[in-house]
Amino acid sequence: MRHLFLMRHAKAKKASGDMADHQRPLRKRGRREAAAMAVPLRRWQALEGELHVSDATRTQETFVEVAEQLSEFSLAERARFDEALYTFDGQALLAWLKTLPDEADKVLVIGHNPALLELADWLCGGAPDDLATGGVLHLTLADTPWHSVAQLSAELADSLSPEQASHAFFKRRAPEPPDLGKADLRHRICELLAHQCRMVRALEPGVIAGVDPEFLHQYRVNLRRSRAIGESVLATAEKPAGKKTPGHKKLPGLKKRLKRLKRRAQATSDLRDLDVFLESLDTTPPPLSPRSRLALQRWLHARHQTHHEALCQELNEPEYDDEMLDWQRYLTSKTFRKGLGRLSSGRIETVLAERILSHDHDLAAIDSESNDEAFHDLRKSVKRIRYLAELEPKRHRDFLAGLKRRQTLLGDFQDLCTRQVWINAFASDARNAPRRKEECDAWRAALQKEKLALREEIVALEPLAS
Repeated sequence: MRHLFLMRHAKAKKASGDMADHQRPLRKRGRREAAAMAVPLRRWQALEGELHVSDATRTQETFVEVAEQLSEFSLAERARFDEALYTFDGQALLAWLKTLPDEADKVLVIGHNPALLELADWLCGGAPDDLATGGVLHLTLADTPWHSVAQLSAELADSLSPEQASHAFFKRRAPEPPDLGKADLRHRICELLAHQCRMVRALEPGVIAGVDPEFLHQYRVNLRRSRAIGESVLATAEKPAGKKTPGHKKLPGLKKRLKRLKRRAQATSDLRDLDVFLESLDTTPPPLSPRSRLALQRWLHARHQTHHEALCQELNEPEYDDEMLDWQRYLTSKTFRKGLGRLSSGRIETVLAERILSHDHDLAAIDSESNDEAFHDLRKSVKRIRYLAELEPKRHRDFLAGLKRRQTLLGDFQDLCTRQVWINAFASDARNAPRRKEECDAWRAALQKEKLALREEIVALEPLAS
């Protein structure tokens, strides 16, 4: 099978003065776009074959930015800069393609639109309507000579834009957050949930691409915040003491939908934990030998790939799309908006006080010898308190600021526990490497000391109601 990668040059400056189109350089944004595509090109193995670049300034600079990100591969020595690729005509590009040698199984072309899209459409008929600057199309073809390539003989295997590869670029076009400066409580909740729903849908392509872990993190955050706000609404929708009608009766259907959000967020847990663990290996190298460290990275990446494939399969299922569309419709329904009309600041304060009292009771009940689960439950209670207080952020500004250290400590403790779980699993797989198991045992012992120090800090925290 042959692989053809068609990459459009990154964002370039407009021609000015006597500058010809051929001489247009990249903008600063264009250089960042090209750099962001280096990792996915490497993952796609697009740089392992022939590298063909238009001799225009903007395409050459696009290649240079990619090559500089992957300096260990010496890409510049293999690149061919061809004036024939400075074309905007798909048929001219096709004629060039047919001159490729038969031994070229993988080919990367960095060129120009509309020629790239016209060629892709001729080859597979399923090309997208647009190819963003810095974007790449991956086409697969049968293992036949290039000179005999036929119309509709290829398949579009994948496509990627800088906005899908880099969360930093995604943010430029992300849904705008609502202006809630003068919003009343009901309007605030409606707008927050609607915005988070839009963010979840907008983040999905980046999650599926799996290049930048920040997409998954933000996707997970928006799902969990939506669920937390919904649960806070249910808690505060209940009538005052003495009246037994529960909140879910006033907001029919909400509880069921929140369970769906919880399930979708839980599906990201292991993958997110793996992202955090892999990032920590770069910032804090583990106390392992180089060989064991390399084995650990490969082991973690293999599990990351498995979990990512499973998540992508879920996101591509019709059931997932139906659930998200249903959630979106529910947020604009009369049932939901009518139920929100019964909320009040007073009721929020009552429920918030109850949650704080419960948290303080749990905090007083633990000590440095308590099991890990007690500390995890404490972390969950802090998050529920925070999300409830955030329904009225101006009123609780100082209180929310004071929660940050508490939540950070509990989050760090959770990360250490998760890290130990993955180390245990890795060590269990190292049956024929006793030295590796010894190293993992020593590492776990070191993490246990860090956990003990965190336990003592957490136990020493003041009650929230003090």
